[in-house]
Amino acid sequence: APRPGSFRAGELALVEVRRKRNTTLKLLCRLAAEAVLTSPSGVLPHRDIIGQLPGQVLPTSAGARLLLRRPSLEEYVLLMPRGPTIAYPKDISAMLMMMDIHPGDTVLETGSGSGAMSLFLSRAVGPKGRVLSYEIRDDHHSLAKKNYRHWRSAWEIGHMDEWPDNVEFILKDISTAAADMKSVTLDAVVLDMLNPQCALPVVHQSLKQGGVCAVYLANITQVIDLLDRIRSCKLPFSCERIIEVTHRSWSVLPVPYIARPSHLQEAHSAFLTKLRKFRPLLS
Repeated sequence: APRPGSFRAGELALVEVRRKRNTTLKLLCRLAAEAVLTSPSGVLPHRDIIGQLPGQVLPTSAGARLLLRRPSLEEYVLLMPRGPTIAYPKDISAMLMMMDIHPGDTVLETGSGSGAMSLFLSRAVGPKGRVLSYEIRDDHHSLAKKNYRHWRSAWEIGHMDEWPDNVEFILKDISTAAADMKSVTLDAVVLDMLNPQCALPVVHQSLKQGGVCAVYLANITQVIDLLDRIRSCKLPFSCERIIEVTHRSWSVLPVPYIARPSHLQEAHSAFLTKLRKFRPLLS
């Protein structure tokens, strides 16, 4: 019998390969008994990984040392198959804090993309919560469902526990979904789409009073267009924050210890805009 916590066929494994200049190459694979992991440092049969405990270092055919472990959700969304550009985990974390999501909440997402935000929302709302994910493009819709399904199945095998099945992927233009929204009360909304101002007239009626709509925008011109639409249409939203999330990576080299910023830095990814629904004063 396999040891408790050991790798099993069908789950995901993350392989770390040390490279030059103190960098690491990460490879993601789904374990299968007949498969072989191919890396720049040689090959390693999956059967040599299955049954091992995470955190082990195994040699490749070329003698290189590979560190194997289970991927975090952050690593999975960065390495999983992509169609459109994903919302990066650093931005997703900030948006989750903006919306102050709790277990049991109902959250609307527009722009399923590759499914990165969907997975983080799924974990945040928990088994008793619900995520409605709208996508207008069929290829993005299919890819998001596939990535979500693969993570859930691998999680169940590797952790012997079920990941919540709480995301409903809907292939539909959110601007035409007003009828769908009438029967839903939303605790929060996240918009990751080209023209989020088109979604606000539809979703604001279902968003609870005081609820937050977090918007992911690529440039400041889009932010201005969004705020102008809110003002001109007199939508019941106030803009609380507009932020960029920046990370600065550092390298600490061994004796004599030298600490300096890493030569690989994350570039700008998005402007995050926090809108809060308010009740207009009666005239």
